[in-house]
Amino acid sequence: MKSIILDIDGTLIDSMGVDPKLYFSSIERVLGPVSLCDLNDYNHVTDSGILGQILEDNGFSNQGQQIAAVKALFMEGLRSHIKDMGSFPVVDGAVEFVERIQRSADIRVAIATGCWRESALLKLRTSGFNIEGIPVATSDDSMSRVEIMRSALQMTSSNAGDVTYYGDAEWDKRACQDLCWNFVAIGPRLGGIESFSSVQL
Repeated sequence: MKSIILDIDGTLIDSMGVDPKLYFSSIERVLGPVSLCDLNDYNHVTDSGILGQILEDNGFSNQGQQIAAVKALFMEGLRSHIKDMGSFPVVDGAVEFVERIQRSADIRVAIATGCWRESALLKLRTSGFNIEGIPVATSDDSMSRVEIMRSALQMTSSNAGDVTYYGDAEWDKRACQDLCWNFVAIGPRLGGIESFSSVQL
């Protein structure tokens, strides 16, 4: 038995040109002008991790209310974008790849993403992915990407063994190194594959 764990943004769907802009715009609209870092400089590159660090770095105290407000505004922006522009483009062959995994008797599959659960499900469903029965671990489960990925594997009821993670960013690669997982790079940021069509299971 082997396990395949999948990222979403930049891996299954081409959303990295829009999602971060909506996310940081929502933060600035709720919090006002705040000190921001480059994505790679945050301790945890996840929706909850980045926002938590921004709140701490900028001295905000009433964090629960502010997090809820940022989430609500971000989801409003995401829904508006999808309504106006249509669903996010799917990485070539990604829908069919997920379907192939689901049909396989000897592969366990889960999704591990740094985005919040509500936005993850919205993006996947509107982009044509059938994720019924697939466990989804998100930034609502932990601010740590490593912990999110570990939770996703646990949700498959697998005893680990051969685990492969598909991701598009340097933080995905680092997390796989920490977990001693196989890593497959997707897209141009890491010089990864551009299509799932040729991926062998």
